[in-house]
Amino acid sequence: MKKIIFFTLSFFILYGCNQKSAENIIDVSQRGILPDTGENITVQINRLIEGLNDEPVTIRFPKGRYDFYPDSAYMKVYFETNTYDVNPKKLAVFIDHKKNITIDAQGSDFIYHAHIQPFTLDHSENIRIKNVNIDWDKPLTAECEVLEADAKHLLVSLDTFQFPHTVYPQGIEFAAEGWKARWRLSSGSNLIEFDKNHIIPSHTGDHGCVNGDLKNVKYSEVSPGIILMEGDFTKTPAVGNHLIMRHSTRDHAGMFLFHSKNIKLKNINVYHTSGLGILSQYCENIEMRNVNTIPNPKKNRYLSGHDDGLHFMGCKGEIVIDSCDAQGLMDDPINIHGTYVPVAEKIDAHTLKCSYAHSMSMGLIWAKPGDSIGFVQKKNMHTTGSGIVKSFKPDGEKGFILKFKEVLPENISADFSLENLTCIPNVTITHCFVGSNRARGYLISTPGKVLIENNIFETSGSAILIAGDANYWYESGAVKDVTIRNNEFRYPCNSSAYQFCNAIISIYPEIPEADPEQAYHRNITIENNNFNPFDYPVLYARSVDGLKFINNTLTRSKKEKPWRNVKYNFFLDACKNVEISGNKIGNDVLGKNILLKDMRPEELHLNDALQVK
Repeated sequence: MKKIIFFTLSFFILYGCNQKSAENIIDVSQRGILPDTGENITVQINRLIEGLNDEPVTIRFPKGRYDFYPDSAYMKVYFETNTYDVNPKKLAVFIDHKKNITIDAQGSDFIYHAHIQPFTLDHSENIRIKNVNIDWDKPLTAECEVLEADAKHLLVSLDTFQFPHTVYPQGIEFAAEGWKARWRLSSGSNLIEFDKNHIIPSHTGDHGCVNGDLKNVKYSEVSPGIILMEGDFTKTPAVGNHLIMRHSTRDHAGMFLFHSKNIKLKNINVYHTSGLGILSQYCENIEMRNVNTIPNPKKNRYLSGHDDGLHFMGCKGEIVIDSCDAQGLMDDPINIHGTYVPVAEKIDAHTLKCSYAHSMSMGLIWAKPGDSIGFVQKKNMHTTGSGIVKSFKPDGEKGFILKFKEVLPENISADFSLENLTCIPNVTITHCFVGSNRARGYLISTPGKVLIENNIFETSGSAILIAGDANYWYESGAVKDVTIRNNEFRYPCNSSAYQFCNAIISIYPEIPEADPEQAYHRNITIENNNFNPFDYPVLYARSVDGLKFINNTLTRSKKEKPWRNVKYNFFLDACKNVEISGNKIGNDVLGKNILLKDMRPEELHLNDALQVK
């Protein structure tokens, strides 16, 4: 009898759970939101979200295409880091002060029109977004195929549907769906070349793929989509390659996660954005699995995002990134950092006036009461103390007033910057692929515990950059515990020159006066990786205490000829406690040497057959 009662009770418990689960799934088609209609669903989906309480709910989209256009009811001023302050931001899916929502698009294409932010999460918690493709029919950056190229002309082909345009003698105007932008040839990063394998050719990048007298080029359209550019060129792209014609501004992220926590993203393809791919700003606990920032393979595109792929600023808790691909970006696939702010004035014994140093960091809610703040000397980047915030008060868009609970050190002045020591995440990046993008691979600046393991890198610039700067970009985060393990660094890593790309792995804090006795970064281990350098530089390290390069394999790639002026595998500057040992270095690897600068030879513990200079 007890077994029968138990079975009956279990049945009703399971039945009740299934009934509750069914009651908490909203099929949008039952709310009048249908796929493949071409209609603007911005208002409908946001009204649905606004009506939710905090009970767990899944919003499910039958698979298909859904279109989003800007609507005046869904606009808000946001100061998004590393983004131009074009406000108000135009919002598509807007989750504002909500909890316990899952959006399951079931493999649908969400197609966006004009300048708009596809997803915005604002002060929300326990949000899951999965199984969605983000794209534009008419992208906000153009690209073309090179048909002919010599010292006097370029002939290129454009897709007239994806990139509607008008050609003038002085350049091209791209225009679609409420926006227009002028473009003309320029050197450097506004014009990037990809070959048919989606690889940026060596020694182009910031050196430019088109050089010469670019101010006096004459433009004409010889037939629809076939554009002739006539001038005097000293460098031209290869016939058959594709050029990215970057004309728009970085004004909206693909997803903006703002002061939110416990966010999970899964099975998402970000095929295009007009700014950063996914920006997480002052968030806590973020998990991304199979979140890809890649060009849409069905549309023969070479460009994905206008800038960085996954960008994290001022976050804390755990950042987990697993099985995520990145290709065709106009900047870095992953960038994780905080933001230094310079001291403008010491008002009194408890109060500092601070300024936002960079134009793309204005208006940030930089601190809150209870946060721990580090005091950083600009000239040597030493953190000389810390204090606890009592209050944070904006002082216009360009600065704020920070009041501390304790009495401030007497020497605090405009020679200092501040770092928020509370906004520090741990980071785990595993099983990801990094293809050829305009700049670097992973930028890591956090004092939290970092693991980068089992990834594949084919970056145009440095595969990994560990920086830090309280004088120009003001991106904070001296690392204290980084492990780079079991990764594969293939050609074309570090095949083009970009800012800070001194080697395949570049540890390059910008310190005006590096102190050999007190390093900026600490405890970086690079072990059991495979490197395929075609040139000399493998590791550049500045101001590190506790650096290990152990048990790695270096095998020379001959897919490209060496071209860099630096003739050293390892460049160590103002470092301490460095170990290089147990590495397998191929006979034909160039250099087999180490250059020391501003450090004592005894700080290097070397067990490999490398020449030290």
